[in-house]
Amino acid sequence: MLKRFLLLTFVAAAAFAQRLTTADYAHAEKFMGYNTNPLVYGGAVRPAWLDDGRFWYRTQTADGTEFILADPEKATRGAAFDHAKLAQALSAAAGATYDAHHLPFTEIELGDAAVSFNIENKHWTCDTSAWKCTSQDAPRRARGGRGSNESVSPDKKRSVFIRDNNLWTRDAASGKETQLTRDGVKDFGYATDNAGWQTSDRPIVQWSPDSKKVATFQQDQRGVGEMYLVKTEVGHPELRAWKYPLPGDDVVTTIQRVIIDVLDPNVVRLKMAPDQHRSSLCDDVACRGGEWSDVQWSPDASQVAFVSTSRDHKKEQLRVTNAATGEIRGVLEEEVPTFYESGNGRVNWKFLPASNEIIWFSERDNWGQLYLYDGAGTLKNQITTGEGNVTQLLRVDEKNRLLYFLAVGKEKGRDPYFTHFYRIGFDGKNLTLLTPEDGNHDVSLSPSGKFFVDSYSKPDVPPVTVVRDETGKLIATIEKADISKLLATGWKPPIPFTVKARDGKTDLYGLMFKPTNFDASKKYPIVNHIYPGPQTGSVGSRNFSAGRGDAQSLAELGFIVIELDGMGTPWRSKKFHEAYFGDMGDNTLPDQVAGMKELAARYPWIDLDRAGIYGHSGGGYATADAMFRYPDFFKVGISEAGNHDNREYEDDWGEKWQGLLQRRGD
Repeated sequence: MLKRFLLLTFVAAAAFAQRLTTADYAHAEKFMGYNTNPLVYGGAVRPAWLDDGRFWYRTQTADGTEFILADPEKATRGAAFDHAKLAQALSAAAGATYDAHHLPFTEIELGDAAVSFNIENKHWTCDTSAWKCTSQDAPRRARGGRGSNESVSPDKKRSVFIRDNNLWTRDAASGKETQLTRDGVKDFGYATDNAGWQTSDRPIVQWSPDSKKVATFQQDQRGVGEMYLVKTEVGHPELRAWKYPLPGDDVVTTIQRVIIDVLDPNVVRLKMAPDQHRSSLCDDVACRGGEWSDVQWSPDASQVAFVSTSRDHKKEQLRVTNAATGEIRGVLEEEVPTFYESGNGRVNWKFLPASNEIIWFSERDNWGQLYLYDGAGTLKNQITTGEGNVTQLLRVDEKNRLLYFLAVGKEKGRDPYFTHFYRIGFDGKNLTLLTPEDGNHDVSLSPSGKFFVDSYSKPDVPPVTVVRDETGKLIATIEKADISKLLATGWKPPIPFTVKARDGKTDLYGLMFKPTNFDASKKYPIVNHIYPGPQTGSVGSRNFSAGRGDAQSLAELGFIVIELDGMGTPWRSKKFHEAYFGDMGDNTLPDQVAGMKELAARYPWIDLDRAGIYGHSGGGYATADAMFRYPDFFKVGISEAGNHDNREYEDDWGEKWQGLLQRRGD
């Protein structure tokens, strides 16, 4: 972020060298997120649910931070523990000084009369009756969360990890390690997450509900081309290489699906050909920090359902395997002309063996809808209908045959990017809005599904967090953001706006950032902060944020800064999303130019003769493209880390959004 800020201040210096001073830059820096975000107290809540239905969260206050414990059943909230006493006890035990408002940890485990947490490599437990704290070396299982190199079983009794291309298990109580596979070798290892642009030592597995088996794969990268980096330093440079398939390569990464018995080491290979290293949702075989959502176990651990995605992302196959034998049966297929996605943010298909049914997601009617199939792959009925997209299926209540899901674009007269939470029957009847407020809703369900936490806001309206029951009834308001200290700095929220797309008909939505000392009698250059997609847009989250990148800081230097989601980005109709499929050089630029012209016609203080553009990655590509294609419109551009030729970017990206590379000879 700092690099980008410096680049952009260089642009500002070039344009206004006679007017900007060191004080101006210092003023602009005050509006960077690392300065503004700490000035929001009681912001959006990220609950950590306990098995008994309570939850804790960490919130920012004027004094520092505080851990809160809430009980939806009793509609209560309060301090999760006595922060002052814990700080005193921890200070005594650690031989250091700790402040109750600035405790050195962000996550906790709550017991009947104890609080546990990690500080660096120590695992601490504080008795909240005697107020005594003890520590030990943090056990590996305590580091088994996201970011760890281990995957922990549902019962927390064991974990699996990769060693020398093979999968191993570790018993949590004894620490005993057992090798599960023995034929893994370099470029043909188990549970490996290192294909293309990302890499991790954490295994990609899906644990069975009984914690006895894992579904995973042996990843085949033998013969896959390599990418290189040279580490420069004094002396001889170091050449680093890793497997990196490119669009059009004859050999790309594939996986051989397996099921491994963790208690009695045994590998069952699924009786099928190798699968493509693809996901129905994201750029890698696994999404969301290694979550392998395209694989689902039956509750009794006897079957595994999985979705295979074709290399070009146009064909999906849902199949079910016998976990003991590896026998496969096909259930349903879907093939589309452009690209298939199973949702936005979460895979939205669901395997329901108890009723022998499948919930399936499809955009076949131009919107992201849910469909009900029987176990043989015959369509029973469409569940959701009308405009708007299901983005995340959060809960399936099989007993009452109800679905709970997040969706966008279903509430008329509201921003179509705002997320709301709904309930509907399997039969498609009785659609119910559970989050009525106009805003963007972040929802977290309790383990039982009886309650949910709802933090709602807008880009220009700070969040309110409430607890509701499964009918949508308000139980309690637990936080209302206080931005008074933020406003005291002169900070102002971004301004939502709407303009027409290149076709002159379609509404496009964006945000505008103005200097806090804005003077309508002046003329301001306009700068477009672009990300063209196709997997997301320029605006990003519709939640409130005190620091949305560096847009406001740049505006403070005398610019009007805009972010606009053009055609070809998600969350709207399927037709909207695939607007430039097969032509990634489009980069939404016709929409960006049309939108900027409309804004300049609407607001006389925008100087369209001084238009600039900047972006990172795909935004860097779009920026360079803009300077070549619209040289008379954009006067300045800053292109950062652009993937300017998608033939040189990882295979999954280009082959999904552009299509398979077609060679035409020399």
